[in-house]
Amino acid sequence: MPTALPHRRIGRTAIDVTELGLGGAPIGGFRVTIPDAEAVALVDAAYQAGIAFFDTSPFYGYGRSELRMGAALREKPRDSYVLSTKIGRVMRTLRPGEVVADLRPNCLPGFAPTFDYTYDGVMRSLEQSHLRMGIARIDVALIHDVDFWTTQDRAVLEERFRTVMESGFRALDDLRRAGVIGAIGIGLNESDTSLRFLQAGDFDCILLAGRYTLLEQGALAEFMPACVKRGTSVILGGPFNSGILAGNVKPGATYDYANAPPAIIERAQRIEAVCGRHGVPLAAAALQFPLAHPAVCSVIPGALSVAEVEQNVGHMQRPIPSDLWAELIHEGLLDSAAPIPRPGRP
Repeated sequence: MPTALPHRRIGRTAIDVTELGLGGAPIGGFRVTIPDAEAVALVDAAYQAGIAFFDTSPFYGYGRSELRMGAALREKPRDSYVLSTKIGRVMRTLRPGEVVADLRPNCLPGFAPTFDYTYDGVMRSLEQSHLRMGIARIDVALIHDVDFWTTQDRAVLEERFRTVMESGFRALDDLRRAGVIGAIGIGLNESDTSLRFLQAGDFDCILLAGRYTLLEQGALAEFMPACVKRGTSVILGGPFNSGILAGNVKPGATYDYANAPPAIIERAQRIEAVCGRHGVPLAAAALQFPLAHPAVCSVIPGALSVAEVEQNVGHMQRPIPSDLWAELIHEGLLDSAAPIPRPGRP
């Protein structure tokens, strides 16, 4: 049987998730190549280690992540884990000879995503997800990538926001009311756009990627307090800011999916030095820090191997002295308003 890890509840729902989850982007081939067998073994190792919250998306590998997640989980007792996926892109098959210029590498061949935030688009996307995973129940459904980070165009962002709130949101709400889905939310890379969604609809959770970490606490000003006030949980994706906070910080480290600028490298190195003085790996501090905030129910790093899964579980269980957090605040490396983990555990 899997080892038990601490659980927290998503908002006002009946869904409890483990404080440590598994993000499904890497097993979809996002910026890496992982063979099928290794990807399935990685998910199984997470489950056996006690992780019981798994997040994926049709966009991750154009279905590859969902296929692999399903292969690893579908034969396991369904009530022993929570499964989250996303809506906003419907996959279509390419016509013979069709060439699409902006297809991502490492994705399933022969497929391409089409943005669709309408009522029917949500239903089609979720039906495709069920079939890809071979799993009849999806616990959490998230509106994906309605942010400037993705669109790089304010007009497109406004159009997608309007469409999803006038149409797609109704589909998710109908499914929630019918008990088909246990929780609905959004999955974004921006706290300001997340706040806008929070104010526009009744969401149970928000998956915020990389915007409440040891390097970034801007979400403390408005977004996080609003989540606490509304009883909306935050799922923290990208706790390593796409790599730099995983440790051994040096030039060339990845930050927000690109080479980190010198100022970010210098700041991360200073944070890592403080951690080192207290005998704590940077990755352990990065994983445990977000969970001190009352809005956060889970952190969901991705992993490239079984070894990384095991390391993340170990980092979550590592005691961290309160003096470490105090020194980070004293050195101006951590917002003094940020809740800090209590001694010994988050």
